[in-house]
Amino acid sequence: MTKMDVYNQEAAVVKTVELSDAVFGIEPNQQAIYDAVLAYQAGLRQGTHSTLTRSFVSGTGKKPFRQKGTGRARQGSTRATQWRGGAIAFGPHPRKYGIKLNRKIRRLALRSALSEKAQSGAMKLIENLSFDEIKTKKAVALMDAFGFDRKTLFVADIAEDYDNAFMSMRNIPNALVVSVNQLNVYDIVNADMLVFTEAAAAKAEEVIA
Repeated sequence: MTKMDVYNQEAAVVKTVELSDAVFGIEPNQQAIYDAVLAYQAGLRQGTHSTLTRSFVSGTGKKPFRQKGTGRARQGSTRATQWRGGAIAFGPHPRKYGIKLNRKIRRLALRSALSEKAQSGAMKLIENLSFDEIKTKKAVALMDAFGFDRKTLFVADIAEDYDNAFMSMRNIPNALVVSVNQLNVYDIVNADMLVFTEAAAAKAEEVIA
């Protein structure tokens, strides 16, 4: 079992808990992490790009000039790709960029990314993210207490009362709050510091292991 200190919102250690090695202590599989990040980024692409082929370009179907005797190369249509205002050759058309990952690979990638953060010291546990009110100043004070000045990903359990914290942190450029169910490999890898609430860490052991 992986032992980690649990902090309060003032960055003071309040206790130590054990985390499952199956989620936070495996040997990271770099290929799985790479594949998961690639699939995530590919899924963000809209694929709505489109160009006109000869079938869709406006223009006459008449032959621009006679076949022989002009000294010019023969032409059959002004909608051909070599003409100004003509079609686009081999241009992009609407398509789906999504990459399918097997469920086992997705889970392995999540466990690998979490384990990598835990083993590198870029992960901390906090008691909770409950705020009395929506106040960005309080969120900034929490980050200052821990010295979080770079990209920080906060992970909470959906059953927790973290709505005020979410609203307080949404205007902080280098802070992001997600639930365990929203957790993805890209956000984990992209963050410089990963912060789990105690309940979220326990939930992760249930749903990701």
